[in-house]
Amino acid sequence: MERENLHDGREDGLEPLEALDVRSTRTFAEMLEAMAKTAFGGRNLGEAFHVLRAMADDPDCTIVLTISGAMTVAKMGKVVCEMINSGLAHIVISTGALMAHGLTEAIGLTHYRHDPSTPDKELYEKGYNRVYDTLEMEANLCEAERVMSAVLAKFDWSRPTCSSEVTLAIGRYLVEQGQMPSILGCAFERGVPVYVPAFTDSELGLDLATHILAKAKARRQQKNLEAFFQHAPNFNPYLDLHDYAKRALRAKRLGIFTVGGGVPRNWAQQVAPFIDIINMRVGSALPVPRFQYGVRLCPEPVHWGGLSGCTYSEGVSWGKFVSPDEGGRYAEVHCDATIAWPLLIRAVCEARGMV
Repeated sequence: MERENLHDGREDGLEPLEALDVRSTRTFAEMLEAMAKTAFGGRNLGEAFHVLRAMADDPDCTIVLTISGAMTVAKMGKVVCEMINSGLAHIVISTGALMAHGLTEAIGLTHYRHDPSTPDKELYEKGYNRVYDTLEMEANLCEAERVMSAVLAKFDWSRPTCSSEVTLAIGRYLVEQGQMPSILGCAFERGVPVYVPAFTDSELGLDLATHILAKAKARRQQKNLEAFFQHAPNFNPYLDLHDYAKRALRAKRLGIFTVGGGVPRNWAQQVAPFIDIINMRVGSALPVPRFQYGVRLCPEPVHWGGLSGCTYSEGVSWGKFVSPDEGGRYAEVHCDATIAWPLLIRAVCEARGMV
């Protein structure tokens, strides 16, 4: 079949691309603006810049930051602080490990570059915990536990607590000690709640468990495991869930900025299904809080089927996101966050006149 009427694209309203001229861009914001007119990963990052800026410029948008992976070990802690201080994160949802390693950094301790010629067995013997290409000292975690113990000693254990209350107390301690900037310290100062849904899957959770065991002098019962482990913290994760749900319901619009995937991402996004099923099963008529903006940085592809690869379009099918034809704006960048994240935050801060 012969094609007689070949279109040039413009008559059909197609958007033309432009060659990237690195000499003509003077700032990160200008570079990402130009990259949005290119292709592949560069265009994705440029589009993420547009979506995050739209979130930030929307005065009615509550931005939820979810973080997984070893981002504080990777020295991204100050990027989180910048997002909190610049109003790019009104709620933080994180893995506990990320907050634990951020705490060791906050109190002045050091992470080290790993020498690949050193066997992991030798690292263990020296008390060096390897996280990919970086080392967290076991001595650091012991020092962080002393901070945790000092914080937890002031808790009223006659009532239940939750992760956001623990992180709030740690943040207050860091501010009082002048250990700033720190993620939890900045969050405390700005009134930003920090939720750790899988709290027991972290050094912080283990510190809380051992604090209660020590407080109860459980070592006297160590020959009887049932008696030894009966001393559990008065900890109720549903306090976090309900507090987060109330904040989401009060928000006029919701945006989400996700690094990686995992529990933080899913816990943040399940607020809409949570309200949906409350309405169905309890008979209430609460407005369902769906995300209208979303930016995700994650190298994992969709085809592995894991949560980290779940697309925003898939999330629309779960009722978690507003569909694009109804005004939803989303961008997904398949890239190591330690590359894309700092560039994106710097660019948005520049564009908003905050640098």
